[in-house]
Amino acid sequence: MTVTLYKWTLDRYHAALDAGLFEDQPVELLQGDLVVMTPEREPHACYSSDGAEYLRRQLGERASVRETKPVTLPDDSEPVPDIAIVQPPLRRYLDHHPHPDEIFWLIEYSDTSLAKDLGKKRQVYAEAGIGEYWVADLRNAQLKVFRGLERGSYQTELTLTEGTISPLAFQDVVVDVQRLFT
Repeated sequence: MTVTLYKWTLDRYHAALDAGLFEDQPVELLQGDLVVMTPEREPHACYSSDGAEYLRRQLGERASVRETKPVTLPDDSEPVPDIAIVQPPLRRYLDHHPHPDEIFWLIEYSDTSLAKDLGKKRQVYAEAGIGEYWVADLRNAQLKVFRGLERGSYQTELTLTEGTISPLAFQDVVVDVQRLFT
């Protein structure tokens, strides 16, 4: 017996959202597949909100910081990163979610979703051309930084537990690594 899975397009996914089909279960679209989003526990919610506030102060008006809002990517993907640092102003996204060319970098906070964030989401973000992707691993108190995009894959992976890092798009901005998850 052959199993055939139904692949969602962005248009069909948006129509289903508009019809209220997924009101009782948060989902995101990854390469045409509906993926149930893991509920956030208190540490995840606290650290991701605190991290977003910290980045807003660090970046000022040079970038907008969106929390748990979708981004629209090619290949029928509309993930919901914990933090998206995007081109301002936010009102430019009244008729569309940010596209790859409007995204400076994405951040996921991970506890129970670590495997998905380091696997499928990393792949989706790299294939979409997102130049920088950070995963704040709450279990191990470390920041994984993915850069060096070539042929739809990240070539550089840094694992940081302390110190500072500057995002590629804002080399003059210094981010305290521990401030993101402690």
